[in-house]
Order: sequence, then C-alpha cells, then structure tokens
Amino acid sequence: MAMKELLEYIAKNLVEHPQSVTVEQSEKEDGEVLLTLRVADGDMGMIIGRQGRIVREIRTLIRAAAARENKRVTVEVAE
Repeated sequence: MAMKELLEYIAKNLVEHPQSVTVEQSEKEDGEVLLTLRVADGDMGMIIGRQGRIVREIRTLIRAAAARENKRVTVEVAE
C-alpha cells in the first residue's frame, strides 16, 4: 500500500466525516514526499488528538512505511 493510501485509510477511520478526507501528494526538490491531509473542521481534533499524540503516531506510521521503500515522507495537516 502506498503512503498516500495508507494515510487516507487511517484518517478515514478516525473521523466522523470520512467523505471529506483528502490527501494531496507532492515532491520537494530534495526528493522528499510531502503528504497534505485535509479533514472537515469538526474532525480536526480527532486527527490531532490530545497534545498532538494521534498526529504524531500517524507521522510515525507513515515514516515507517516510507522507510521500507527507502523514501522520506513528511505529513502535514492543513487547516
């Protein structure tokens, strides 16, 4: 499973409005992949979690999946 699809899958299973989850993928000049996650305004807290714990764990999972493919990935949550 590609990192973009993995991030989308995780996010859709955490939020109340899965139809509003979108993930945009772009590549930086240094070859690093940037994944931008967008969710409904009411779901932002579910993605971030208390003290940012959930988003931190999501980033860890995505980085681990990327490392298996020898890639570097950054996950951003757009407001």
